[in-house]
Amino acid sequence: MSAPDVTIQPVTDEEAGELLTLRRAAFVSEAQVYGDPNIPPLTQTLEELRADLAADGVVTLGARAGHRLVGSIRVSLEDQRATLGRLAVAPDLQGQGIGTQLLFAVLPYLPEGTQEIWVFTGQDSAHNIALYEKHGYEHQYDQTAGDLTYAYLRKFLGDDAEDDADADAPQGAPDRATSSRPS
Repeated sequence: MSAPDVTIQPVTDEEAGELLTLRRAAFVSEAQVYGDPNIPPLTQTLEELRADLAADGVVTLGARAGHRLVGSIRVSLEDQRATLGRLAVAPDLQGQGIGTQLLFAVLPYLPEGTQEIWVFTGQDSAHNIALYEKHGYEHQYDQTAGDLTYAYLRKFLGDDAEDDADADAPQGAPDRATSSRPS
């Protein structure tokens, strides 16, 4: 099945409630894998989410199919490194390529000079790990935080990544070479 047509843009504060609902719906299956309903994406409050959306060095992108928010990804930017997290796709649309579109949509938002992208997911989230590995991320290490063990994967960027970013950039995305990040 091909991916539905989506528009990918930064999430605004006005969309915070919809984003919170999307994440909670998307992460229920992860909570079931771990037998833990208290994983961070399910316990984050609306106020915490709004603070995160306003934080310097953080970009949250949302994928919309028409007026519906169907996916999102959070990018934390620090020095020459980006860290992806909270990749979420509406449960009824998972497995249709929206997560892949979000992974590629991140690239034009990275500041020039970004050398690597890190991503983390639950160690037992085989589907998530397979998605990241399919797109060039390599497992680096595992780390336990509380009752969860996270797998950390890394992808190095180079000239090929910039070419991919230009080819896969969502409409309206800033040019990576001319903009450090969207406002």
